[in-house]
Amino acid sequence: MEKRLSFLSHELSDRLFAEGQRAEVAKGTELLREGQYVKVVPIVLEGLVKVYTRNEDRELLLYYIEPHQSCIMSFSAVLGTEPSRIFAVAEEDSELLLIPSETLLPALGEYPDLNRLFFDQFKYRYGELLKTIHHILFDKLDVRLREHLVRKARLLDTEELAVSHQQLADELGTVREVISRTMKKLEAEGAVAQTGQRIRILKK
Repeated sequence: MEKRLSFLSHELSDRLFAEGQRAEVAKGTELLREGQYVKVVPIVLEGLVKVYTRNEDRELLLYYIEPHQSCIMSFSAVLGTEPSRIFAVAEEDSELLLIPSETLLPALGEYPDLNRLFFDQFKYRYGELLKTIHHILFDKLDVRLREHLVRKARLLDTEELAVSHQQLADELGTVREVISRTMKKLEAEGAVAQTGQRIRILKK
């Protein structure tokens, strides 16, 4: 990938690459866990990162970090010098630019476009949060699951997902048995086809 962030000024981009660290991480790598103090804020260059929360044995997907996006929860933890409240894991092989806090904090005062980047991230994630709350309160699980599968397939640029019912249950904050019943319903409706742990999206 070109060594420049096109959505930031050339000067800021060069500084972030000079003072940050590029990291290639394999799919499934845990990048951050709850309670860990955050020393760097990532910008995804390539790939996809999943951010989620956990309560005892239940999980809930919060958002995905796509290329040219950052983790607003990590940014918030760095600003407040607080431990992380989320988990982050690489959803696929990814390349990240890790910005250390000692670079990020001074740069916020020097570069308006860096402030705008994180302001836009706050705005975008807030909109996603409202949408998630709406789905949980008003949509049946089959609607939520179908939309989640369609979005996940789009993010991974595939029509066939290698994902277990347990993973889907974790991402949607429910239990495997409920996902399995709902998947059978979607399959009967012709929305998906299942073969083992592979799910093909038939209707988008």
